[in-house]
Amino acid sequence: MQQFQQYINGEFSDASATFASLDPATGQAWALMPEARTEDVNRAVEAAHSAFCSMEWSSLTATQRGKLLYRLADLIAENAPKLAELETRDTGKIIRETSAQIAYVADYFRYYAGLADKIEGAHLPIDKPDMEVWLRREPLGVVAGVVPWNSQLFLTAVKLGPALAAGCTMVLKASEEGPAPLLEFARIFAQAGFPKGVLNVITGFGPECGAVLTSHPKVAHVAFTGGPESARHIVRNSAENLASTSLELGGKSPFIVFADADLESAVNAQVSGIFAATGQSCVAGSRLIIDQQIKDEFLTLLAAKAAAVKIGDPQAMTTEVGPLCTLAQRQRAEALISESLQQGAKLIWGGSTIAGDGFYFPPTILDCSDVPHAASLENEFFGPVLSVVSFATEAEALALANDTQFGLASGVFTKDLTRAHRMIRGIQAGIVWVNTYRAVSPIAPFGGHGLSGHGREGGLQAALDYTKVKSVWLRTSDDPIPDPFVMR
Repeated sequence: MQQFQQYINGEFSDASATFASLDPATGQAWALMPEARTEDVNRAVEAAHSAFCSMEWSSLTATQRGKLLYRLADLIAENAPKLAELETRDTGKIIRETSAQIAYVADYFRYYAGLADKIEGAHLPIDKPDMEVWLRREPLGVVAGVVPWNSQLFLTAVKLGPALAAGCTMVLKASEEGPAPLLEFARIFAQAGFPKGVLNVITGFGPECGAVLTSHPKVAHVAFTGGPESARHIVRNSAENLASTSLELGGKSPFIVFADADLESAVNAQVSGIFAATGQSCVAGSRLIIDQQIKDEFLTLLAAKAAAVKIGDPQAMTTEVGPLCTLAQRQRAEALISESLQQGAKLIWGGSTIAGDGFYFPPTILDCSDVPHAASLENEFFGPVLSVVSFATEAEALALANDTQFGLASGVFTKDLTRAHRMIRGIQAGIVWVNTYRAVSPIAPFGGHGLSGHGREGGLQAALDYTKVKSVWLRTSDDPIPDPFVMR
């Protein structure tokens, strides 16, 4: 089997232990991964802290940091095919998606390369005539970047790009489920010319890796993407070091279709929103909220699309839906579907595990219109499972959209511009897509609230979040400061 190493202080080395990574398409072990434990984590954080304090990194101008990021972006573009192949092999995400996404990841690093010398302070019109006061934006310090296995190069870019642009250093923890592309990314990073220790890449399991990293006294900020339960552990851990946190968590995103919508566009967007990436996306449009006037027509069209989806080898460019990343995900999907059917939901399409090797699960549609609190409506599957409810009025559609603890993304399909604006104002989510879905850009921030977390990634705001503000006071008067104990 292929064997990977961790990347600490500019060097590749073996970790305290190893573990086998499974190919989701076959269910078989294909590589040995480094399992970082306490001593490895401590070494990585110390390396990042030493780099942050070193003149080699801290003395670089913002423009120089930007040039390093441009170089990194070029290297990512050059190595995109290999990164895509590894991500597909280790996570089961289809090659046509990993190839397209990683090619775009380079643009995220280019965006933050250009932004590095645009992070500005401010001059304050202070109310004291003999003072000049200004604000400096300075880097937070060592960042713990914790990313999941899905879209991991993208989710790394929206953390590492702004962190490096701001002048921070990072320990990046790849998910133990499919870490190969990030461990390979470390090889690319090593070629870009950054000082040793600026980025360190490890992977490992909860108590001896994740908990040690996120509670480490030299970690200033934790940038996490994952599920709410893991986020709760991270927040508790951060009580030890009082690190700030940005949490991009799960979603149960409403996909609202009104009767006047362009049905062809809405159906295609819904297919992309829930079946693309095998539904393994935090912004998956997993709750279809459909106008009852067009429900039957829409579901007929959607079921036909689901039936025609090509399921197969994730390395084949013709494959449209690959396997789920883990066996546990498939088992969770089966359990939630079974519970929902027992509650009264109706199976429109799919629902049964695909026989054979690998962790495959078919596109599935459940009509939950008569079961408003079905398990499938309230829980994130992280799989290609769509739950459907219908509405009669705009107010009802909005109420259904907001009937969730999550608040990450949403979609609205309508030709009525005034209605679209009302829905934009009313939907409680960090992203509202109107007549489109899953569109992203390095320029636009994304994030949620509620159980979908807090903080934003992407855009200028993300770079500012990796800085702290320092107030500088300069007295301009040449007169002696009066003795405070002499009465005048």
